[in-house]
Amino acid sequence: METVDKIKQQISENPIIVYMKGSPKLPSCGFSSQVAQVMINCGEQFAFVDILQHPDIRAELPKFANWPTFPQLWIEGELIGGCDIITEMYQKGELQPMITATADKFRTEEDAE
Repeated sequence: METVDKIKQQISENPIIVYMKGSPKLPSCGFSSQVAQVMINCGEQFAFVDILQHPDIRAELPKFANWPTFPQLWIEGELIGGCDIITEMYQKGELQPMITATADKFRTEEDAE
């Protein structure tokens, strides 16, 4: 599978996904650590991809997303932003409702099946 197709599949299959260095429990950079903490504080499940384990994604995602840095938060197929934007949205109280609404929407659909 082409790398771009793999990225598209990950984004479409995971309503909330973070591309980061390391994992939420063991982040490998300060920015990824900050975003992981914000996401954990939001209290909903989210997927993640450790770009250090996937050099192909690390190389292709910035071109695909038109966003040069990591981490990247994607919600329902839309790039929300990187560390500064995510932290600012969280501090303003804008991120939590977005995360919760998305989680609720997909939880409801799965529960109905």
